[in-house]
Amino acid sequence: MKTGQLYIVSAPSGGGKTSLLNALRLELPQAVVSVSLTTRQPRPGEEQGKHYHFVSMGEFQRQIEEDNFLEYAQVFDNYYGTSRQTVDEQLKSGFDVILEIDWQGAQQVRQRTNDVISVFILPPSQRALEERLRNRRQDSDEIIARRMRDAQRELSHYNEYDYLVINDDFDEALQDLMSIFRCQRLRMKLQQQNKASLLSQLISE
Repeated sequence: MKTGQLYIVSAPSGGGKTSLLNALRLELPQAVVSVSLTTRQPRPGEEQGKHYHFVSMGEFQRQIEEDNFLEYAQVFDNYYGTSRQTVDEQLKSGFDVILEIDWQGAQQVRQRTNDVISVFILPPSQRALEERLRNRRQDSDEIIARRMRDAQRELSHYNEYDYLVINDDFDEALQDLMSIFRCQRLRMKLQQQNKASLLSQLISE
């Protein structure tokens, strides 16, 4: 039976994480980004099961009580979380599952599983990070200032991760990220599981 690998990918807002992961998935179809559960209402254009799994507060609380989250957090009045059951099903189907979460969520996941590879994506400089946030033309100066403060806190946890990718040149950063995923697929444990039939044939007399 083919099995996949669980990944955590984190970056400060504006670090380019989402763009890199979208490009990675086009190159590596076996990689999927986990879809989180949330108690907030859908925003215009958001689809159930694609952007989030929208659930009631009661359903979310029930899943907390049943220990069905690899990680979860309360953001203002809403909850967000990663379903352990959904991730396990995807891994057993042979997919590499990516959790696109922050450092706090990453700490929770590490407490609940040992078999996870974590990657932190860094901008080339604080100036570049601020320019990227401003080029979005989505936020006020006040919100950008807050995002820069949040980025400082996020960046201080980079050394808790297994791999560090600098997103200066997008194509180079994408190649670095893909190399991590391809390398992990060649590990002995996974190769023995995924190529069991071939290995059996090769070593049989």
